[in-house]
Amino acid sequence: MSFNLVAIASFVIIIGGLSLASSIVVPFLLAVFIAIIIYPILELMSKIHINRFFAFIILIGICGSGLWFLGSVVASAILKFSTDLPLYKTKIDIFIDNLILYVKDKADIDISNNILSFINIDKLITTTSNLLLQTGSLVTQSFLVFLLLAFILFESQIFKDKVAYFAAKDPTTLHIANTFISNLKRYLAIKTISSIATGVIVWGFLVLFDVPHALLWAILAFILNYIPTIGSIIAAIPAILVSLAVNGLSVTLWLTLIYLMVNVAIGNFIEPKFLGKGLGISTLVVILSLLFWGFVFGIGGMFLAVPLTMSIKIALDANPRTKFISVLLSN
Repeated sequence: MSFNLVAIASFVIIIGGLSLASSIVVPFLLAVFIAIIIYPILELMSKIHINRFFAFIILIGICGSGLWFLGSVVASAILKFSTDLPLYKTKIDIFIDNLILYVKDKADIDISNNILSFINIDKLITTTSNLLLQTGSLVTQSFLVFLLLAFILFESQIFKDKVAYFAAKDPTTLHIANTFISNLKRYLAIKTISSIATGVIVWGFLVLFDVPHALLWAILAFILNYIPTIGSIIAAIPAILVSLAVNGLSVTLWLTLIYLMVNVAIGNFIEPKFLGKGLGISTLVVILSLLFWGFVFGIGGMFLAVPLTMSIKIALDANPRTKFISVLLSN
């Protein structure tokens, strides 16, 4: 009994410490996961007789340029959107007032109380702004992520030697490391491809419908697609609100339908087809992990929820004493 209490207290203290250190832990974990994705490219460049140091410089240069571009575009777009936000709010308020008058005129029903209690525009816009600022702050940490990524890739060979050393003493170590890396690479690679596809398709339709800040909403769709289940839904809200303010109801309904079709097609059909049986984590555990890691690390934790939960599951599965917890987490 006392052992269980000590274990629970230790767990709470560790989680509290991680939460307090989230500004360092989240960029580090992002750098680790990015390094796992691009390390095979470094190995491939070495195999085709490109000097490892030059291969490292080329790869780091490409990653640094990509992170800098993403951070600068998102930061400037969020600043411009924040400037235009009062105008959009005014237009949405006018649209709601016109809708209330239209329903009252046609059906002689006063829906003002119902619609205002159901749709709190001030709260919705405030929440959307906070989400954009949090996502923007995560992206603008790209310099720290880049710095950590550079050091991780630079010492990747040393890490391989360490794994080989421990594997010589305990063969299960190599199995755990290989299982974790292969599952994580597959998940992140497929998620990255599907996120790029989502962002490009959404950007095309936003431009077609002449929705302001189309590039920002496309990047947001790309980034938030990494958050399972709810990420794509959250990404659609600000674009739909802006479309409602600028383009009216009919265009916004079409845009909403397109967001729905893209997310259903990619999230429910294309991703599962390539992931096969998935990563062995139940849907309920994915939702709970979003809530838990989101509570610990904020929005960064929601991005890392699936990789972190998958890592913990693999570690628990390797120990006979904790294997039952791994089974509870599985599908």
